[in-house]
Amino acid sequence: MALRINDIAPDFTADTTEGEINFHDWIGDGYAVMFSHPKDFTPVCTTELGMMAGMAPEFAKRNAKIIGISVDPVEDHNRWKADITTYTGNNVSYPMIGDTDLKVAKLYDMLPAAAGDSSEGRTPADNATVRTVFVIGPDKKVKLSLTYPMTTGRNFDEILRALDSIQLTAKHQVATPANWNQGEDVIITAAVSNEDAKARFGDYEAKLPYLRTTKMPT
Repeated sequence: MALRINDIAPDFTADTTEGEINFHDWIGDGYAVMFSHPKDFTPVCTTELGMMAGMAPEFAKRNAKIIGISVDPVEDHNRWKADITTYTGNNVSYPMIGDTDLKVAKLYDMLPAAAGDSSEGRTPADNATVRTVFVIGPDKKVKLSLTYPMTTGRNFDEILRALDSIQLTAKHQVATPANWNQGEDVIITAAVSNEDAKARFGDYEAKLPYLRTTKMPT
């Protein structure tokens, strides 16, 4: 069965470039962004890993840890890091999971059970679905998942924007409209009555009977 938003993110123990981790323990009381790659030494993923390394401080400001995963061995990940730095100028300081038995890829429904139990001999095309980003909350539940084709580099600004929205919603019972960015007006959720909205947010505007907007809470 597919892993859905608000499902508990499967826990696992795995080797990484920073040593062995237990995933839920590693997440701790913050957020985690896990982004996956079909194979090491692939061009699009090289640009992505470097971009994420450069944006790491922005995720840290939001109490969000970063972790990468590829089905190849940790030894290959460590060699790949040099290429990533050469191309992007950014050093990968976050852990990268080695998933040589395909266990994590299967747990997160990125590969079918029939995919076998070894990364050896597999091509990027064999692992094409291992291209998903997961945002996981402190409650260890999946808050977002985005799957990209191998030929389309991910937009990590969008993932950061979505994380801002997720965290704002968790704290203030608001939603964010299309193309929302930090500082812009937000939507008051239906779970908040008009009276409660007035007490919480002060002034708000009823654009439609079911659509009320207010200034972004701080």
